[in-house]
Amino acid sequence: MNPDLLKYQIALTLIPGVGDVNGKRLVSYCAGVEAIFHEKRAALLKIPGIGQATVNSILSQQVLHRAEREIEFIVSNDLEPLFYTDANYPRRLLNCEDGPLLLYYKGTADLNASRMIAFVGTRKATDYGRDRCAEMIEDLKAKEVVVVSGLAYGIDGCAHRKAVDCGIETVGVMAHGHDRIYPLQHHRLAVSMLEHGGLLTEFPSGTNPDRENFPKRNRIVAGMCDAVVVIESAQKGGAMITAGLANSYNRDVFAVPGRTSDPASQGCNMLIKSNRAALAESLRDISYIMGWDDLKKPAKAQRSLFVVLTEEEKILMELLDTRQAIGMDHLIVKANMPASKVASALLNLEFEGLVKSLPGKLFKLIS
Repeated sequence: MNPDLLKYQIALTLIPGVGDVNGKRLVSYCAGVEAIFHEKRAALLKIPGIGQATVNSILSQQVLHRAEREIEFIVSNDLEPLFYTDANYPRRLLNCEDGPLLLYYKGTADLNASRMIAFVGTRKATDYGRDRCAEMIEDLKAKEVVVVSGLAYGIDGCAHRKAVDCGIETVGVMAHGHDRIYPLQHHRLAVSMLEHGGLLTEFPSGTNPDRENFPKRNRIVAGMCDAVVVIESAQKGGAMITAGLANSYNRDVFAVPGRTSDPASQGCNMLIKSNRAALAESLRDISYIMGWDDLKKPAKAQRSLFVVLTEEEKILMELLDTRQAIGMDHLIVKANMPASKVASALLNLEFEGLVKSLPGKLFKLIS
């Protein structure tokens, strides 16, 4: 952790009126986060989406003092700050335009694990919902999957608690800072998750769990996973927001069906009926669609020594020459090629058995 650089990264997130999209635009135009705070007024005003009030906040430098206090909190609480340009930042969020600029993390789970799945649902879960959730989590033990949820009452808490009981890593995404736990009744659960997963938030210390923070929390839950499973939800609510966000991020969405007369299942049934979610009666349905069925693993493909690659394919192969999966958008930028050419080249590489496509528009070399 570089405290000097971190100060500017935190300060960027504290500037009033600068969200995740404009924040990344500022970093891009100024060629670095530190340069933003040393740029001249005239240059800042030329950046699209940056107005006079935002420029005044940047030049006042007041946010830097608040950032210094936050660094003290980070150090004293052994947190790991993750800026969107850092290697350990959840790479799936890089494919989301509104992915957070900065995250605060504490825990042991790998936020870039090969398999990550979110369980969301109503805070007023019924026995049916809790049983379905517990059954699915139990069946995940052999899948090496990280379970993500929002640490709320109901399905969230059930998913986290069952994951801890089964020795499965689980990450709770919070709608407030690390200086508190909400709801307070989940404090003991949250502490146990630090040894079997972790706690993640984009909010600095001192942030209350205000209503407007929960949809922001939900976009992280949806964006950092390969799939989202909805277990019991009314037609409106946080779980439905998360499902909608997951669809917009091209994530797989599953819903557990329920009785048509049950208000707690109306949201799930509507997602299935409108083709916005696949029906999931058990984990077997999810494993089949996600390709997690260990009984049907394809044999490892061998790279052919006689495959003739185009220049575009060679560039992509060099970019993919890493153990980590890379998103389509990232490849387009790094390869400096039109999206159509990248998509065509990736498809050819898949046919040749050199590249594997993963959920969330991620691609990885076949070893």
